[in-house]
Amino acid sequence: MFATILNNTANSNNGMEQMDKWRKAGKIAAQALEYGKELIKNGAVIRDVCDKIDAKIVELGALPAWPSQIGLDSIAAHATPDYDDQSVFENNIVCLDVGAHIDGCVGDNALTVDLSGEWGDLLKAAKDALKVGIETADKGVSLGEIGKNIQEAIQSHNFSPIRNLSGHGISEWTIHDSPSIPNIATGDNRTLEGDQIIAIEPFATNGAGSVYEMEQANIFALENPKPVRSPFAREVLKFIEENYGPLPFATRWLVKEFGAGKTNLALRELQQRNIVHAHPPLVERAKGNVAVFEKTIYIGDQKEILTR
Repeated sequence: MFATILNNTANSNNGMEQMDKWRKAGKIAAQALEYGKELIKNGAVIRDVCDKIDAKIVELGALPAWPSQIGLDSIAAHATPDYDDQSVFENNIVCLDVGAHIDGCVGDNALTVDLSGEWGDLLKAAKDALKVGIETADKGVSLGEIGKNIQEAIQSHNFSPIRNLSGHGISEWTIHDSPSIPNIATGDNRTLEGDQIIAIEPFATNGAGSVYEMEQANIFALENPKPVRSPFAREVLKFIEENYGPLPFATRWLVKEFGAGKTNLALRELQQRNIVHAHPPLVERAKGNVAVFEKTIYIGDQKEILTR
C-alpha cells in the first residue's frame, strides 16, 4: 500500500504480458510482510525492523517498491523512521505496509499487529473488510459496490472506514493508478474492466474516519526531474534517478550514501524546485487508532491474489 488520498490518476499500461514478474513481486512482497510481522515485538527498534524488511526483499530477489512503512496507533500510512530514530515498539497498534517490485511490477500489501492486546475487534473489522472487498471485486463490478461492501463490513464491527483513503490500481512503475477503489459507498457506477491489477486496502478506525498530512516527511519520490545548480543536489538527484526512478525512497537511504548534511541540503533544494515530492505521515483526524489490511489482486476472467 502506498496509501492513496482520493484523487484522479491517469490510466497507463498494466504490462499484463509480464505476469510472471507481477506474480514473483507479489509473492516476495507477501513473504517480506510475514517476515516483518514476526519482527514486530515490544522493545524492538522500529528502524531496525524496517531495514531488515527492506533487506529481506532484496535477498528474495526483488527491490523495495518503497521504504517499508510502520504507522503507530493513529498514524495510518507513509511513516518510516529517520536515519537516527531509536524509537521502539511499546504496546502499539502497528500498521505495516510492504511493497516489492521487479522491473517496476509491484506487489503491495499490508497488515496490522496489536501489541497491546486490546484492539482485536478493530483488526478484525479491517481484516473482514479486506475479505469482503476481494470477494466483491470482479470484472464488471462497480467501484461503488466494492466501497459499499467494505464500509458495511467495517461498520458491522462498530468502527468507521477512513473515507479519504482508498485502494488503487497499479501499473508498471506506477503504484497509484486509476481506478481508486473506495472504502465507502460512493455510488460510483464505473466498473472494473478486467485485465488489470488493483490493491484492495480498507482502513478501520475508532476515530473520525479521515486523515490529514503531518508536516515532516521521511519519504519522497522523484516527480519532475530537471537540471539543478548545486553540485550536492545534482549528485543526489542522479543517484535517485538511477536507483529509485519514480518509486518512493527514504531519507535514511540517502543518508547511508551521502551522510546527513549533504542529504538534507540536497533534499531541501530538490523540494524547493518541485523535483521531488514529499509524502508525510497520514494521521487520523481525531487521533483514533487505525488498522489496515491489504492485498494486490489481478482482475481478469479469473481473479488472482498476487500477494499470497
